[in-house]
Amino acid sequence: MVKFKMLEEIGTIISIEGRYARVSVPKKSSCEGCTAGTCAVGEQSMEIEALNKAGAVIGQRVRVMVHSYAYMKGSMIIYGIPAIFLVIGAVFGKEIMPRFFPARDSDILSALFGFSFLLASFILIKFWSQKQAKKTESTPVIEEILDQESE
Repeated sequence: MVKFKMLEEIGTIISIEGRYARVSVPKKSSCEGCTAGTCAVGEQSMEIEALNKAGAVIGQRVRVMVHSYAYMKGSMIIYGIPAIFLVIGAVFGKEIMPRFFPARDSDILSALFGFSFLLASFILIKFWSQKQAKKTESTPVIEEILDQESE
């Protein structure tokens, strides 16, 4: 069985909305290429929306934990699925569609269907990501309050 590590961030609560809190954490160099979509990146910090399991209040410093598999799974879907759909669409347009459109160039059909399938993959990923946003296993969680002082 493969065990995944937990990613840890330390930050300060800036707002609370129901069971969730917005946490401001210092921006790291690895944030530049991140595609997880759980953060709002600013100049010096980023904001993470996390489940407030610890019951922290505004101004407290907290430890936020995220399963690394959530990032890996998201990256594989965001990059892998569109690439696969593009190739499948291009092959479909090149090999199958000329039978139905013999007057059209197979390269043009390949490009049209490749990009059409690519667009369809983005739409499917958008619906998938909205469904995943409701699941708490891929949501960052505030596990611990590091100091008890609040502003």
